[in-house]
Formats: sequence, structure tokens, C-alpha cells
Amino acid sequence: MSTARTDAEVRVVVWNEGVHEERNHPEWIRDIYPAGLHGAIAEGLSEHLPQARVRTATLASTPDHGLTEEVLADTDVLLWWGHAAHEQVDDAVVERVHRHVLGGMGFIGLHSAHYSKVFTRLMGTTCSLAWRNEGERELVWATDPSHPIARGVANPVVIEKQEMYGEPFGIPNPDEVVFLSTFAGGEVFRSGVTYRRGQGRVFYFSPGDQEYPVYHHPEVRKVLANGVLWAHQPGLERLTGDELGCTNPPRRF
Repeated sequence: MSTARTDAEVRVVVWNEGVHEERNHPEWIRDIYPAGLHGAIAEGLSEHLPQARVRTATLASTPDHGLTEEVLADTDVLLWWGHAAHEQVDDAVVERVHRHVLGGMGFIGLHSAHYSKVFTRLMGTTCSLAWRNEGERELVWATDPSHPIARGVANPVVIEKQEMYGEPFGIPNPDEVVFLSTFAGGEVFRSGVTYRRGQGRVFYFSPGDQEYPVYHHPEVRKVLANGVLWAHQPGLERLTGDELGCTNPPRRF
């Protein structure tokens, strides 16, 4: 198991559609997320990771939704929140993000980003799940409290109101199931899972619906900060597109 590093600057981008904020849906979203979901997530990361340089971008950011080649080359970990506009994300941007993850950039998918173009491409499966939005209590249990992402986090994390996500969850078998959630209705869900894709580390974490102030929850903020440290690989040389393909090196011995 890898160990989270804290001795190097972490370059982070928090990407959010920003569509719910633009549409004022739900009508109280500005009350709980006055700076948008991305603003709340970025604030939490900055609180826990003073060594991090945290930037934000949205679907409306120009050019390329704020995810140009230059931005991604200068990003160690990308967090992605999406829900209402998955299909509006340009395919060229999806390809670019996918390439950078394979090359070594960390990726953290949040909540309904399970259906994002980027995450489904990384997984290669439907990523479908069961859901019900009645503001139920969620208990987020660490299956391995010693894992770097769960370290120092309450067990369980109690979220009083949250959208229910339930099994079956159409993802490949994870490398690690870090968190397992239970809900008031009896459902269970693999709410925190990790993968390696190429040189990149991928973490999916489900708590965080736009209708509830989950990204202000101190334990959720700690999980995301830990996730960033886990996904960051200091000193790793990012592979380029050519290096990700087949190579024909000369014989050395």
C-alpha cells in the first residue's frame, strides 16, 4: 500500500460543471454553496493542505472548459464534479484528461461524476447504480482505517442528509474498497474505491450531492484532502502521448 506524501507542493484543479449554480437548482444552492460546489471543495482542500496550490474551473471556463493542455500539464491531481451536463463536455477535453491520467496525473471523481465521460472511459463499464434522493442519513464506514485516504477520519463518517447511492454499482472490481456506506433505507454502497490506470491513481468518492452541504462536512473535507495526497505522486515523470504507446527501444545488453 502506498503512503501519502506531504512534503511537496501539490498542484490541484477542482473542476465543476457549475450548471446547478447557474440554474439556481435547487433554489437554495447559493445558500449552502455561495462560491459554488467547486469553491467549497477548494476551500476544504486549502484548509487541510497548506502546501497545495488549488485552482478551480467549470464547464463555462474558456478555453476548453478550463482544462487546456497547459493547465493539465501543470496539474498533479484533478477533482471532477459533474451531474447535469455530462454530454456537454467536449470529447477532445475528455481525451486530453484521459491521456494525462494514464501518464500519471491523479484523478478524483466525486458523487455523480460516476457517469461523467472521463470516469466511464477510465472504467470501461456502465458505472450505473441505484439511487434515491430523500435526504437520508448515510454512514460512511472505513473498511481499512489504516489506508492513507481513511487515516485520521472518523469511523463512521455520519452524514445526516444525503442522496442514497446503492448497489449494484457497475464498476470494475476496485483495487481497493476504502469506504463502504450504509443508508437509512438499508442499502449499501462502495462509496470510496481506488484504481490504477496507466501511471495514474484514481479515487472515486460518492458523498456530495448539490442539495446538501456535504462539502462543508469536516470529515468529508479530510477524506478529499487525504485522497489528493494519495493520488499525488511526487517526482513521477509524466508520460507523453507517444510514450504511452508501443515503443521500439534499441537493445541495451
